[in-house]
Amino acid sequence: MTAEPTPQVPYSLRLPAFRSVSWQQWLPAQLPSLPPGDLDLDIGDWSLSCRDLDELLHALDEAGHGVQLLITRCRDTLISAAALGLSVREASNVIPTREARDDQPNATKTMVDLTVHRGTLRSGDHIETQGHLLIVGDVNPGGSASAEGDVYVWGRLRGRAHAGSKGNSNAKIVALQLRPLQLRIAELVARGPEDRPQPGLAEQACILDDAISIEPASPPFLPQQI
Repeated sequence: MTAEPTPQVPYSLRLPAFRSVSWQQWLPAQLPSLPPGDLDLDIGDWSLSCRDLDELLHALDEAGHGVQLLITRCRDTLISAAALGLSVREASNVIPTREARDDQPNATKTMVDLTVHRGTLRSGDHIETQGHLLIVGDVNPGGSASAEGDVYVWGRLRGRAHAGSKGNSNAKIVALQLRPLQLRIAELVARGPEDRPQPGLAEQACILDDAISIEPASPPFLPQQI
């Protein structure tokens, strides 16, 4: 009987502590010592936008290294990685994202507390999830999105959105263009602003002083970072 070869555990590359040194300066010195082939990438506490993450992956790819799994302790990086379609997990979890169905259009990816939907929600379309919801696309008038946690729209939100659907008043709604027909956070309801959005400025809606308030969103949810 021939013994089956032992599966090879991917090499794990971990970035230095956040802000201890720029990863752009740190990485080139590490590349010559990396074993050939794909690896797991531990981002640690770094907060990386899609653009930042794409730059990092490109540098590794140029050196012949693909990334099988990305590990992060930062929610912003988790969402950026999911938006790029990477297999990703939080350091405290062990379940990477998976396609809901390979043959399903606009397939949805699910994590323990994050659902990612790719594609525009048109009139009549509705998504409802546990945890947080990230939509990579627009929500058109007549479309609606609901989540027990936060709702993130990497596009224009012009339909309806409900964050904190089970009563979480700390939930928020973030969009690159926030002009919805209706906003709901927990039990509070509000209409979206009617003025034109400022170019290049993402916005978020959250509860402040017992009312839904709209304010500029914090990075990495800025349009230029997609």
